[in-house]
Amino acid sequence: MNWLLSAFAEGATATGGEVPFEGNSLMLFLVQFGPIIILFGLMYLILILPQKKKEKKAREMINQAIVGDKVISIGGISGKIINIKDDEFTIESGNERTKFTVKKWAIKEVIKPISD
Repeated sequence: MNWLLSAFAEGATATGGEVPFEGNSLMLFLVQFGPIIILFGLMYLILILPQKKKEKKAREMINQAIVGDKVISIGGISGKIINIKDDEFTIESGNERTKFTVKKWAIKEVIKPISD
């Protein structure tokens, strides 16, 4: 970093200008990289944090599902949970009561039945 400051100072004195930030490498660093650091911080706050909150909420919703809840998969298939096993749900759907198994990650929405 010192070589950068000395090269900057030599260029400034050769042109007759003043040497800004002479001897203060921290200030030079902040001036050069501060805007980039601020942009990355804003991008984290705007893009990454809301996505993490949304994923956490969806994970909690799926983990709180119980037998009897209705679910909708990411493929649009809807049905009632009849069995939960590790990372899979067995779903019953349609008039013929077709049963099939889907992974928990494939569930988009869990609808709790209305209790009276």
